[in-house]
Amino acid sequence: MTQTTAAGSPPRSSWAGTGTTPKGVRYELNWIEDTGELYVMREPAPPEWADPFGGIHVRIDDKATFDSMTVAVVAHIDGRDKVESVLGGWLEAMEQPNSAEWLAERLRDAGVAVTPSN
Repeated sequence: MTQTTAAGSPPRSSWAGTGTTPKGVRYELNWIEDTGELYVMREPAPPEWADPFGGIHVRIDDKATFDSMTVAVVAHIDGRDKVESVLGGWLEAMEQPNSAEWLAERLRDAGVAVTPSN
């Protein structure tokens, strides 16, 4: 886990490496210590897919493409100890196919997941 800051941005901890979704979309997981927000930055995705965090995504026409990174808050976790507890095993899991499902299950089981309706 590394601490990173950029001019004017809050300190965040990054769990090194990328995970994948069932469609092979890669993402990076980050946590902002000041706000407790755990978020993923995802690569562009295929035309339609369901993410393991409860979102359904459908490209409905040529104007609705996702051709850039997207960011989604997937959990609120207060405190480094709790983050490390919830994400214990992440470094091994992220290298497995469909590691996003592992992450979503861990967040739901810990009661910290943010659903699209929150």
